[in-house]
Amino acid sequence: MHSAADGARHRLEVFVLPGIGEVRAGDDLAATILAVAGPAASRLADGDILAVTSKIVSKAEGRQVAATDREQAIADETVRVVATRAHPGGVTRIVENRQGLVMAAAGVDASNVEHGTVLLLPVDPDASARALCAALRAASGLRLGVLITDTVGRPWRDGQTDIAIGAAGVAVLDDLRGSLDAHGRRLDVTVAAVADEIAGAADLIKGKTSGNPVAVLRGLGHLVGAIDAGDRGARRLVRDGASDMFRVGSAEAYAEGYAAGLAAAAAGAGASVGVGVSVTPTDPGGDGELASDHEVGTSSAADDRTASADVPEDAPTTPPRGHIAATREISAADLPQKSPTGPARGHCAATHEVPDAAADDRSGELPVEAPTAHGTGPEVATREVLGAELTVEAPSERSSGPHVAARGTASA
Repeated sequence: MHSAADGARHRLEVFVLPGIGEVRAGDDLAATILAVAGPAASRLADGDILAVTSKIVSKAEGRQVAATDREQAIADETVRVVATRAHPGGVTRIVENRQGLVMAAAGVDASNVEHGTVLLLPVDPDASARALCAALRAASGLRLGVLITDTVGRPWRDGQTDIAIGAAGVAVLDDLRGSLDAHGRRLDVTVAAVADEIAGAADLIKGKTSGNPVAVLRGLGHLVGAIDAGDRGARRLVRDGASDMFRVGSAEAYAEGYAAGLAAAAAGAGASVGVGVSVTPTDPGGDGELASDHEVGTSSAADDRTASADVPEDAPTTPPRGHIAATREISAADLPQKSPTGPARGHCAATHEVPDAAADDRSGELPVEAPTAHGTGPEVATREVLGAELTVEAPSERSSGPHVAARGTASA
């Protein structure tokens, strides 16, 4: 609602309407306000905006509950828990309530209410604002705007301030995008939350303990307009989930991310590493085409050609650490008879099998030397690989430092 007359707006007047007593369930709130606005609402003027504390709206709507039911009331009004913190005085819960507002204790309040009761927020603050605004306009003949306000804390900032939780007949946002700043530069982002700014200004004069729940702001008539039954009112100020970058508290976000990381790591480890598991051929036809999902099954004990007698007695029995290596099994006749003469250093790897055809075709190119039982350093169990072609390199007897005994590469 940016106006060319912005430069002429230089005066804002804010004052309270004193004399409003205790409001009770069923009271006519419009009549109560007009009764203290002077004869024929003489203290009000066209274009005024009334900032009305949500407490008197809730009281008139009968939203009191017994204080003994406070915890249950908070739970009933909570849609989503954002953050919870324990402290010496109890537990603070920041939650999203039924009105879509993120507040401490769901907005359930024990201040400025009769002893033994607590107060809930209006069921629909925008609907309450529309009804009140329509009644005030009808009775006074003035073009008035109404904001229903409540006190909240703020992320990153200490202290509390008032915001608009309901609105009618008044713009809640002043969209300045497309206008120029004082230096002639185009504004592309700025959308002023004028309803919250008005609520904060009104709270400066209403206070928390003065017993003045209604303030009048004069000088912002350009923000006052028609009462639109379809208008979202102050609800427009609430970010939805898609645009909310801070849906949960910092500790809760860390806990969620940590749990997700552990789950992903566990799933990844289970999918990529198997101890003593043979590889099912993925190219049974020898034509270089991978088998489809229904052709590749899990090897049974009868089909597993990696017999226990073929595995060194000191084969690793614990999950692998460090590098993961893969070798493949070829027939005994093709294995060199010479074993390493010195203790192997670096990583050791157990073997797994590949199709006989692939082994027969390539065995002459694969110098394979099995690790001795005296191997030192971290041992690595085998894991499944998908390629039918594996290039295997034996470890050097004089290698030092971390060394992968064999590595597998899948070929198309």
